[in-house]
Amino acid sequence: MPSNPKSNGLKSLSLKELALFAMLGALMYASKMALEFLPNVHLLACFTVAFTRVFRKKALWIIYTFAFLTGLFNGFSLWWPPYLYLWTVLWGAVMLLPKDLPPKWEPLIYMAVAGLHGLLYGTLYAPYQALAFGLTFKGMLAWIAAGFPWDCIHAASNFCVTILAVPLIRTLKKVYATF
Repeated sequence: MPSNPKSNGLKSLSLKELALFAMLGALMYASKMALEFLPNVHLLACFTVAFTRVFRKKALWIIYTFAFLTGLFNGFSLWWPPYLYLWTVLWGAVMLLPKDLPPKWEPLIYMAVAGLHGLLYGTLYAPYQALAFGLTFKGMLAWIAAGFPWDCIHAASNFCVTILAVPLIRTLKKVYATF
C-alpha cells in the first residue's frame, strides 16, 4: 500500500519515493566519482543538506543508498564503515536547524554547517581508525593532525559548493510536491 509521500516516517515509502531516493543516492555516488580527481572536493555535503531539508528523516534512505553504492563499487574495505555514520552526523546537524531560517541567512547557515562538517571529517573518522588499526589515543591525535590540511580543503570546498543548496532545495520541493 503506498504511503503518504508527505509523511516523515522512515518505514513507509511509496514506489515513487523509492525510485526517487534510489536515483538521488546514485546521483550522490556519481557526483563523488566525477570529482574524484579533486581530493576532498565533492557535492556530498550540499546534497546531504538539501535532501535533509526537503525529505527530513527519509533523507537517510538516500544517504545510506549512497553509502551502500560506495561500498559496492569501491569495495567494502576498512575505510568504508565510517560512511555509515559520517554523513549521518551532517544529516543530524541539519535536522537540528530550525525549520524556518531567515531567508537571507539560510545559504550562509547551510554553508557554515557543511564547512564545519568538512573540517571535522578527519576527527569524526579518527575513533574508527584508532579501533581498526589499534592506534593509541596519542596515535589517533597524530592521525588527526596529519589529516588536518586535507580537512581544511574539505571544509573550504563544502562551504563553497553548498551555496547551491538553497536553489536545490527549492527545486526538490517543487518536484516532491507533485508526488
